[in-house]
Amino acid sequence: MMIITTILAAVIAGITIEAGISAVKNKKQGNIKKAILTTVAPFSTLIVMALAFIIFDGDVLATNEVVATVAGVSVGEGFKYIAAALSTGMATIGTGRAVGAVGSAAIGAVSEDPAILGKTLIFVGMAEGIAIYGMIISILILFA
Repeated sequence: MMIITTILAAVIAGITIEAGISAVKNKKQGNIKKAILTTVAPFSTLIVMALAFIIFDGDVLATNEVVATVAGVSVGEGFKYIAAALSTGMATIGTGRAVGAVGSAAIGAVSEDPAILGKTLIFVGMAEGIAIYGMIISILILFA
């Protein structure tokens, strides 16, 4: 149940970030307090539920150990794999957004002045570095 709660919290956080970015791009007007409350409330509720499962439900951890011995993977290793997947996945999503914005601006700038191609490639390469950092963190999580 805790893993499902954590996944739901991650999904709500991702949707919140994407909705916020699109609202800023479209210059939507509205009540900022209401917007923050409607996005933070579900996320914080799921986090509190996850913490409650961790703190108050010792029986679940005991039964997970029995299941983990059958599957061959402990609960800690399961969290390790989830953390590695999230670090790589979220880094590549960020890279896609960054390269999309920087790459389109670079193409527009190069079409006006071809002499700045080298400078624009540096910025696109910096945006690509985000994925490499996420992958390095995943490798450190898995093999450390």
